[in-house]
Amino acid sequence: MLGKTAGGLFWMFRFLERAENTARLVEAGFRIALTRSQDSSSEWESVVTTAGVCDHYRKKHNDFTAANVIDYLLRDKDNASSVYSVIKSARDNARLVRTALTVEVWTAVNDNWMTMQELLKRPIKETDLPRVLDVIRSQSALVRGALHGTMLRNDIYDFARIGTFIERADNVARIIDVKYYTLLPSTSFVGSSLDNVQWETILRSVSAHRAFRWLDEEDMTASSVARFLILDPRLPRSLVFSMKTTVENLNYLAEEYGERHACHDHADQMLKNLRERDIKSIFDEGLHEFITGFIHDNNALGLLIERDYKFYN
Repeated sequence: MLGKTAGGLFWMFRFLERAENTARLVEAGFRIALTRSQDSSSEWESVVTTAGVCDHYRKKHNDFTAANVIDYLLRDKDNASSVYSVIKSARDNARLVRTALTVEVWTAVNDNWMTMQELLKRPIKETDLPRVLDVIRSQSALVRGALHGTMLRNDIYDFARIGTFIERADNVARIIDVKYYTLLPSTSFVGSSLDNVQWETILRSVSAHRAFRWLDEEDMTASSVARFLILDPRLPRSLVFSMKTTVENLNYLAEEYGERHACHDHADQMLKNLRERDIKSIFDEGLHEFITGFIHDNNALGLLIERDYKFYN
């Protein structure tokens, strides 16, 4: 496959996953802000910081109000990571690689773009936010369903999956971080009713609340929820599941192309590191420090894949 085509598929599905996870991040911030009786600007600031766009946001806004943050993260055309912008980028990449896609996948991506244009053409009221976020997630699920239901399991599918799960790992890690590092007002709240309510909110924001209740017999504590989101291989949004899937699809590419690259070794090491950890050692290290290191390694993996498969040649 041409590197340009591989890159188009990889980034198309990264952008689609980013849109869904930005919606989930906004939902986490919105739900947690509702648990606070005091000014919620610090919560919204932490959401923007976790999204990695704080510097650019400050150039446009002087304060972190719900209205400003929601508008910036969902519909601001000047924000390259807003839902509006990344869905447009996904559709642009889909046009570039259209001959590699089934009609069903192309139609789902194009319909997603048209839906977002209508959905996000006006500022979003807080009362409408849950419905808007639900539509964003549903549109992403439709594209994912078309991919799984109609695409051949070949290198096209592999690059799409790798892009999806590298992006998912990055965003779920950020959602965990926004809770523990920036939203919990003080370490004195750890283990409190506020702490537990916020962990429950995080589970709901990644569609894992019911699964946690099914599979985990422990109370909803910081360590049990963090273990579930980081180390449980049964959860499709856990960090270890995302890395396992990324490694599997990279191995399929190595088998199909008959060669391995630095990205394969890097991904293997990341998965090994996760599988060798337990939640106690992660908390002993510091959850924020662990998550920061994971995000750094995951970003490095994305860059290695781009280089090894010559996306821009």
